[in-house]
Amino acid sequence: MSDRESEYKIADTQARFAVAVRDGRAINDVSWTPGRALLSNRRLILAGNDGKRTISLSKLEGLGGRHDANQSITRVSNYVSFDLGDQVLIVAAADHEAFERDVYRALLDQRTLMAKHPAVAGGVVQETEWEQARVKIDENGLNAAMESGAFVKFDLDDISGLDAAQRTVNGEKKPVIEVSHTDEEGTSIETHIAGAPERVRFVEAWLQKGEERSSTNVDLSSRDREVLMALYSGVSPFEIPSFLGIDVDVVEETFERLIDLEVVEEVRVRREVSLNSRGRNIASEAMNEQ
Repeated sequence: MSDRESEYKIADTQARFAVAVRDGRAINDVSWTPGRALLSNRRLILAGNDGKRTISLSKLEGLGGRHDANQSITRVSNYVSFDLGDQVLIVAAADHEAFERDVYRALLDQRTLMAKHPAVAGGVVQETEWEQARVKIDENGLNAAMESGAFVKFDLDDISGLDAAQRTVNGEKKPVIEVSHTDEEGTSIETHIAGAPERVRFVEAWLQKGEERSSTNVDLSSRDREVLMALYSGVSPFEIPSFLGIDVDVVEETFERLIDLEVVEEVRVRREVSLNSRGRNIASEAMNEQ
């Protein structure tokens, strides 16, 4: 499919919208307008009682970020902000997560980038070449179909870090995102992504959601950290009570808390759990502090 594909509808949802920044200045008396948000792969149409406004996605300079300049906006917990340069529009959809994902789909689905995978595996730099990759957004993250036939999954839960750099790609200096993540076997790898600046910017914004999930900035007790370090060391969840000398009920409560904090994932009932990217980062830091 070409990047010059025909227009098609992606979403049509109930929403509220407002202008948060006009002519480069934050608006203090933001007024929300109820209506519908219609999204295609080329534009966003905001339709309310006062008419409609069309936003070309090609004019979009940025996505996301909060603009809590006043209480009217602060009271809305979830919305997508569309940065048009000297103006910022905010849209609060009925289903925020679905709408936000659809916006990234409109910007990135079936678009072509360059990828180097893996650029680093297990801490060792790999002699891989840059190749074309066609990307697709899904609820778990981003998938890339490589020109060589390989298929790379960037699960948001497995992304531990993002770094932006300028690198030489096929003889040209380009903005590059260095994505630290784990593959299906649990190996720590790094994949490099390059392309047109605006496209790379939106890929980075989407993958940052995974980096935020894996942040180690979470309030854990000493018991929580003991359990995480045991899991990180390879101790089975079923062996944690005897390994740490803790009652089974206490371990179950600890697992519940760690699941709520999105540090571990439940594999099956009867409390088998596995560390996710965030948990591995926290456990690694805790062990280094010993």
